This record gives sequence, C-alpha cells and structure tokens, in this order.
Amino acid sequence: MATQEVQLNETLAHLKTESETLKSKLEEERAKLHDVELHQVAEKVEGLGQFVMKTRRTLKGHGNKVLCMDWCKDKRRIVSSSQDGKVIVWDAFTTNKEHAVTMPCTWVMACAYAPSGCAVACGGLDNKCSVYPLSLDKNENLAAKKKSVAMHTNYLSACSFTNSDMQILTSSGDGTCALWDVESGQLLQSFHGHAADVLCLDLAPSETGNTFGQCIQSFETHESDINSVRYYPSGDAFASGSDDATCRLYDLRADREVAIYSKESIIFGVSSVDFSLSGRLLFGGYNDYTINVWDVLKGTRVSILFGHENRVSTLRVSPDGTAFSTGSWDHTLRV
Repeated sequence: MATQEVQLNETLAHLKTESETLKSKLEEERAKLHDVELHQVAEKVEGLGQFVMKTRRTLKGHGNKVLCMDWCKDKRRIVSSSQDGKVIVWDAFTTNKEHAVTMPCTWVMACAYAPSGCAVACGGLDNKCSVYPLSLDKNENLAAKKKSVAMHTNYLSACSFTNSDMQILTSSGDGTCALWDVESGQLLQSFHGHAADVLCLDLAPSETGNTFGQCIQSFETHESDINSVRYYPSGDAFASGSDDATCRLYDLRADREVAIYSKESIIFGVSSVDFSLSGRLLFGGYNDYTINVWDVLKGTRVSILFGHENRVSTLRVSPDGTAFSTGSWDHTLRV
C-alpha cells in the first residue's frame, strides 16, 4: 500500500514537471512571435492631436451611487441602475425619466437594454437577473410584469443580452458566467474557470449566442482586480481596465497583450472601458473622477475629461458612436 502511494506521488511529481516544461516551451514559442510593439507599427500613422469634448447632458434622479448603465439601440434612451435600488430609463435628449423601477434590494449592480428596446434586465445583491418589459404607458406598474430569469449563488455583477431578446448572459460573484433563456428562465450554458468573483463580461460583436462553454484563451498580465473588459469593434481584440491603474489591449490572434495605456501620474484604478465606433479611441473611467481618452494605436493620451464629483463607475459609447455616457458615485450620469 505504501509502495503504491510512493509511486503515485512520483507519477504526480513527474506529470507536474512535464506540464511545467511544456508551459515554458509554449512561452518560448510565443516570445518568438512577439517581434514588435503596437506603437512601433503605428509610428508612421498620423497622430490624433488633442480632443475637446464637453458634457451636453447631465441626468439627475438617482439617490445614491450610479453603478451601471446601457444604451438602447435607438441611440436615444439610456437605462441606469444605482445603489439606491432604482433602475431608471432616461431619454438622453430631453433628460426626462421615462420609467423607474424600485428593486427589492439596494446595490443594483447590473443593467442592460434588450436589442429590441422593449425590455430591460437588471440585478445585483439579490443574486437574480430580472427582466422588465417596457411599454409606452409611462404610468404602468412595471414591477407587476417582472420576470426572474437567472439565479446565481452570489451577487450578479453584469448582464448582457445576446443578439436577441430571448437569451441573456450573466456574470456573478460566484465565479461563473451563464447563458439563460429569457422566456423559460432555463440555464442553457454555464461557464466556469475563474477562481474568484467575475466582475464584468462582454460578448464578441460577431457572437450569436451559440457558445460552447470551454475556456479557449486566458491572459494574466494585470497586477490587480480587472473591473472592465470590452471587445474591439472587429472582435479580434479586447481591452481591459484594472485597479492597477492601467488599461491593456490583448490581440486574440497573436494570443498576447499588445499595448498598455498608462502614465506615471495616473495612480487610480480604472473602473470602466469602451472603444469608439472606429476603434481608434479607448475611453477609460477612473476612480480619480476623470475620464482619460487614449489613442489605441499610439498608446498616448489625447484627452482628459473632468466633471464628475466622485469616481466614474460606468462608461458606454452610444450605438452610433456620436456620444458616450458615464455614470458616477456622485449620483449622476453625464452624456
């Protein structure tokens, strides 16, 4: 019996050594392909110069920190969720509130607009994702039409509809992501692999929802929690924002990090990132109350925006790319 145990331990040690050797060989092969940095390739590309962007609208109505927001496909309406337990649908042109729902719990950490614009999804510390159908009658009691779709074993951190109103993707503090059928509330697919809370998610622009669930790539270059991820418009790369005060760009085809967006003077974490429609600009919302705008190719900062009086918690570019909206712990949203 003791001999068997010794043999088993030796086999495990041998397999561990073998896997480490294979891992280092893969890293060596990867390094051979790492021949040039993105900013070096972009040296001959013309610089963007400095941008001037102004706050055009300020949306006031939440009684506590704004935690999440999303644009409707009509490029006009916005849904936002807050620590006050409310989900509000806004007309971003007029700043009017079109609908308001009070959730059973505070800390509504996630919200999303359905592609048709006829429903919103939200959730948070209640561990659930609830879908509310919207109607033209602004006095209608939306809470009565609430549909509980997803159920996690820990808080809901983010949610996003796929390309249809019928499926929704959620991420949670229980370390998983899941794909759900909105109509039946049935779990279609769960995604495992994270060892801690999943704080954000994004769906590739080309993705239809026919996903298979296995992890195909992972990147480990940030030095602290990653608060936000966003796909590049082409779907071939993605950006991340972290508490280590950097934004990073990862190319899926090269299977590596290709750019870091940081400055020595920036010491506060990044809470949210998004790309411009062309993919040339990367917007980052920071915990020092600012929004930094980066030239994706050159790696330089082209603008810094002030206005919020507390940390910027969420940031999204509108579907037509003409504006972007930010939500903050100062209880307001700005467009």
